[in-house]
Amino acid sequence: MKEDRDKKKLSAYEKAADEGIDPRCIPQKLDGPVPVHDEIVYPDYPESDHEIWKFLYNRQMEFLPGRACDEYIEGAYKLNLSADRIPYLRDLSHVFLENTGWKVARVPGLIHVQDFFGMLRNKIFPSTDYIRGKEELDYTPAPDLFHDIFGHMPLLTNKSFASFYRMFGEAAMNAKGDDRIKLETLHWFTVEFGLIRNTDGMRIYGAGILSSLNEVQHALSDEVEVIDFDPERIVTQEYDVWHLQPILFAIDSFEQLETGFYEWTKKIGLL
Repeated sequence: MKEDRDKKKLSAYEKAADEGIDPRCIPQKLDGPVPVHDEIVYPDYPESDHEIWKFLYNRQMEFLPGRACDEYIEGAYKLNLSADRIPYLRDLSHVFLENTGWKVARVPGLIHVQDFFGMLRNKIFPSTDYIRGKEELDYTPAPDLFHDIFGHMPLLTNKSFASFYRMFGEAAMNAKGDDRIKLETLHWFTVEFGLIRNTDGMRIYGAGILSSLNEVQHALSDEVEVIDFDPERIVTQEYDVWHLQPILFAIDSFEQLETGFYEWTKKIGLL
């Protein structure tokens, strides 16, 4: 019984790693400082890596019109993302600093939650600088630069989303036990798999959807049940990182996400 209770306190990624599905899903504890902002060096990528970026970028961009939210498209424009070459994390960091006061750090892979959320609290976004291989073009369970840059970074140029994400890092650093799992669940259904309503209909803002070929086509289909944004409801929802998501949650605006998260975390004593 105790083993079952302990299992419930693991995040979805921790459960997957614990079951031996993919060692890359075991979070790494940083053993020292990582390069941030101007300290980041551009890797000597082989041309094959740039070709993978170009393929993934062009493929996803075909599906984003009418699916991705306006704020995401505006952010991608601000970051000057293009199919030409893999972006330089240092250049992206300068765009963040100018727009929302954030910076980028280069990290080696999936990092421990304390390291991850500690960076968010300090307005630093941890990003990988390697790209998936040809054998994982359609899906990779582990983070790579395409997911981090293409999926996550455009919205960090939006002030309301960036404010929400900094608060998220602060609340997560204060969370323990069940509250930590609640926040990881909320992160999944907002930052990674969030939807937003606008005047033209439902749109996508979650990085896990926007950077995935299958999810971006699936998320707005009739196969998905969409529930209104409510932090107390979201944190009770189970999810599986290995399958298309059958249930998603929708906000009405990024201001609602920012305010709703603040009120909920204040209520439970995390802010």
